[in-house]
Amino acid sequence: MPCSAGQPVTFENTIGLYTPAQGLATRAAVLFVSPWGLEELCVHKAWRELADRLASVGVASLRYDHPGTGDALDISVPAGLEPFAATALAAARRLRDLTGCDRLVVVTQGFGALPILALLQAQDSSFQPEGVAFLAPVTHGRRYLRELSLWSKVVDEGLGLPPGSSGPNTSIAGLVMEDSVAAAVRSADLRAFEPPASIRFFIAERPQSDMDAGFSRQLQNAGADVTRVDFEGYSDLVSNPITAEAPIAVLKALTTWILGFDLSNANGGPGPGMPSSGVLDGSDFIECPMRFGAGDRLFGVLCTPANAIPAGTALLLGTGYDRQSGWARSTVETARFLAASGIASFRFDAAGVADSPPVPNGEAQVLYSPGQIADVRAALDRIEAIGLPDPVFVGRCSGAYLAFNAALADPRCRGVIAVNILTFAWDPRDDVDQMVRYNPRSLEDYKRRAFRMETAYRLISGKIDMPRAAGNILKIVARRVSKAVAPVMGSLSVDAKLRTGVHRAFRQLRERHVPVSLVYSEGDIGLARLGQHFGRDGQLLARYPNVSRFLLADADHNVTPPAARSALRHHIRDTILAFTSSTRKVG
Repeated sequence: MPCSAGQPVTFENTIGLYTPAQGLATRAAVLFVSPWGLEELCVHKAWRELADRLASVGVASLRYDHPGTGDALDISVPAGLEPFAATALAAARRLRDLTGCDRLVVVTQGFGALPILALLQAQDSSFQPEGVAFLAPVTHGRRYLRELSLWSKVVDEGLGLPPGSSGPNTSIAGLVMEDSVAAAVRSADLRAFEPPASIRFFIAERPQSDMDAGFSRQLQNAGADVTRVDFEGYSDLVSNPITAEAPIAVLKALTTWILGFDLSNANGGPGPGMPSSGVLDGSDFIECPMRFGAGDRLFGVLCTPANAIPAGTALLLGTGYDRQSGWARSTVETARFLAASGIASFRFDAAGVADSPPVPNGEAQVLYSPGQIADVRAALDRIEAIGLPDPVFVGRCSGAYLAFNAALADPRCRGVIAVNILTFAWDPRDDVDQMVRYNPRSLEDYKRRAFRMETAYRLISGKIDMPRAAGNILKIVARRVSKAVAPVMGSLSVDAKLRTGVHRAFRQLRERHVPVSLVYSEGDIGLARLGQHFGRDGQLLARYPNVSRFLLADADHNVTPPAARSALRHHIRDTILAFTSSTRKVG
C-alpha cells in the first residue's frame, strides 16, 4: 500500500497538512513556513517528501499556505506582513495541540523567514521555538524584490510573453503580491536582528550569496548557535516546478540537525490523534480538503456553492508537477468562480505529484502514464459517494491529455474541456522526460521569435540553447515530412497509426454523446498536432459534431496573463453549464 497523504486541517482561513510521527512517540514537531510565488511551487513536493522522511524517524510536522496563496483564502484587509505572522503563530499553536509537544522546530525558506523573524522580534511568549532553520532566507526586502523582478522577466521570456504580462506590480508567473505586502517586504532589513539566546539556528547559504553568509555571521557574532551549510542544488530546486530536484545533501543535513534536539523532556503527552479536516468558508463557496483513494493515498479539495445546490460538477485535473492549486493559482480561481456560478468542483494531486505520495514501485515519470487514470477513478468514486452529479473533466496540457483519455476509460464523464492539449495519443517517438523538461514550440512561434531584437541579443550573449532549439525545429520539420510521405507508406507509418487511433477515440466519444471542447492559446504547439490528425485547418473535426474549438487570445501555453485566465474561467463555466444541459436532454 502507498503511504497516506498528509492529514488536512483548517485554521486561520488556510489549509494545512499534518504529517504525524510514525510509532507511539513523537520526538519533535516541525513547522514548515513556505517561500512565496514560483519558489513555493517548486519546493512543494520536496517539502512533502521531507515531511514523510521526518515522520519515519519520529518527527511530526505541519505545513500550510500563507494568506492569499495556494488553497488559503484571499487577504480581506491589506495589512502588510501581519496576516502572515498571525497565520504562522496559529499554525504553531495548532501543531502543539496536534502533537502534545510544547516545543517546536521551525523550517523556513525564502520569504517564509520574514513572518518568523517578525514573531521572534516581537518576543511573543506563545512563540518560542527551540530552533529555526533558514533556507536561502530573505533578509533584505528591497534586494529580494529587485531579484524577484528580474526573475519574473526571465519567466515571462521563457513563456514567450512580453515583460510584465504575468500581472501588475510585484508578480511572477501570474502570482501577484498584494501592494501592502510588497511595501512591508521592501522595508524589511534584518541586519539589526538580535537572536534570542535560547534558539539554535540552521542556515543554508546560496552559492555566492553575500547576504546569506552575512546573516550567518551576524547571528554568530551575537553569540547564537549557528549551523551553516552550503545550499547545494538551490537553482535546480527553484527554477521550474516541473523539473525541480530536491537538494538531497541539504535536506540530509537539516534532518540531522533536527534530530540533534533533545526534546525528551518536552511537556505534554500524545496529541488528540488524527484531526478532522474542517472547511474554509468563503463568501460564495465552501471548500473541504480531504484525503481519498485506497489508504487515503491522495489529497484533494472539494469546492461547492455556499448557497445553492450544484447545477453541475467539474473534475479539475492538474498539469505537470504543479500542485492542485494550479499554475498562477488558476485552479483555485476557477474552482471558486465556478462555485459562485452554482458549479461544484474537485481538484486533486495525482500520485507522485505535490501532496500525494507516489505509488510504491511505480514509474518515476507519472506524466502521460496510464497509471494516472486510476487516480481519476478514485476521484470519481469520491464525487459519486458525496452525491454530486457526474463531472465534466477539465485539464490543461498533460492534464488535458489525462482528461481526454480518462473520458475514454470511464463512462462517468459528462464532458471534456481540454486546454492546450499537446497530443491525444502518445507518440512512441517522443520521450516524456525530454518533452516535459524542454517543451518545444510551434514552428510559427520559432519564426516569430527569430525576428525579435531581444532574441538576437540572447543569441549573441549565449543565453539561448541553440542545440536544443535546433533539435526541436528539426523534429517539427521531420514530422511535417513524415506527414507528407504518410500516403506513400499507407497504414504502416507511425503517423497513420496514430491518426487511426485518435479518430477511433473521437468516434467513441461521439457515439457516447460526450461533448468535447478543445481550447487553444493562439499559436500553441497543440494546434500543430491537431492539424496532423484533422487537417491544417481542422476541417476533419466536422465529422464529430460533439467537438468544438475555442481560441484564447494573448495567452501562453500555461495561460499566465490575468486577462487570459479570466477568459478561460468564463469559457469553462459556460461550457460546463451547456454540457450539463445537453447531456441531460440526451439522457
